Amino acid sequence: MMRILALVLFTAIFGAGCAVQELVVAEETTLVVATETVDEVMLLDVGIVEFNAMIPEGNRAEKTGIYGDIRRAEAKYIPYHLKTTLQGTGHWGAVRVIPSEKAFTDVVVKGAIEKSDGEYIELEMSVFDAAGRHWFTRSYETQTGLTSYSKRRDRRRDPYQKVYNDFANDLQQYAASMPSKQLQQTRQISELKFFGDMSPAAYNSYLTHDKDDLISVVRLPAENDPSVARMRQIRERDRLVVDTLNEHYANFYYGIAIPYQSWRKNSRAESVKFRQEKRSAQMQALVGVVVLAGSLQIDTSSSGSRNTRNINRALQYQGLSRGFNTVFAAIKRNREAGLHLEAISELSESFGNEAAPMVVNVEGQERRLTGTAEAQYESWRQLLKEIYEAETGFSSAVEVGTPARVPEPTG
Repeated sequence: MMRILALVLFTAIFGAGCAVQELVVAEETTLVVATETVDEVMLLDVGIVEFNAMIPEGNRAEKTGIYGDIRRAEAKYIPYHLKTTLQGTGHWGAVRVIPSEKAFTDVVVKGAIEKSDGEYIELEMSVFDAAGRHWFTRSYETQTGLTSYSKRRDRRRDPYQKVYNDFANDLQQYAASMPSKQLQQTRQISELKFFGDMSPAAYNSYLTHDKDDLISVVRLPAENDPSVARMRQIRERDRLVVDTLNEHYANFYYGIAIPYQSWRKNSRAESVKFRQEKRSAQMQALVGVVVLAGSLQIDTSSSGSRNTRNINRALQYQGLSRGFNTVFAAIKRNREAGLHLEAISELSESFGNEAAPMVVNVEGQERRLTGTAEAQYESWRQLLKEIYEAETGFSSAVEVGTPARVPEPTG
């Protein structure tokens, strides 16, 4: 009997303070930065396509933990932060967020957000170049720590910075393993692909595809060909528009930085608290059951003295009361854990899906481009072809220029 009483009292006391605490220290990766000036000819331009938000069809946020507005915002935010990371390495030429793969560039980066909840991030990243070579597809993930959102941290470092640095290092390492001639031809291919898009009949014959659909240069146009100079001027206009679209991405990036940071911080805190509440509630419920079981074992009708029976009845009453209260408290804490998830949902305010309208001036006439960044770029591409035809006096069906140079073989 005394053992039972001791067990009941010990369990009740222990159960009153049971809680599970978590302490996670986030891992870090050092970003590899160029220590010497890289020859500009060897610097590849990088285009990062808006990420796939990976929102399931018929998504129910309370089940999946994926909040559509947040994910769609991250699909723009994460590529822009990756752009700033790559730019800071000194290993690349122009790094831009591009609305689609139709924005011709030397290297294209595509990503999918597998998970992002403020605590965990998991991205799948794929890299291709203008020649159609698949560099690699890899997953990158990390877990943020208690200090990841500290006010005293380096604000230039994103809480997810490890995945950005890991990817940047892998990208640089892959490029460094390629022959210099191959890097040079990659730049030539991206330029000729742009020329071919503007004037297919004139420039498509400069490139060829093999059985694996890899592109190589057949010949190069003469540097003194006036059509080449004109094409490069048009391409500069195209890059200017992409750079302008990047200003939209920049405005979006800096505009949501504070609320997004707050959402991630609170989301992480709520997720951790949710787990702690669930574990604590389970422990509390177990304690309650033990206390109830122990209390029911107390003999209140033994043949002892009257005082002994009264003491046993009082202990049983207190044990049953404590046991029921503990079980009910566990149920309440489970409900509170659900409320924490609701709090995350409430923090998911809508972020704009459309880029701000862009106005371009063509021959003194203003053209207003509206819709998403991709829609604006599509409109611009059509307008660009009109500019090309108007300025050259030729349609895309008329061949322009003559081949004059043969590319050097790759090393």
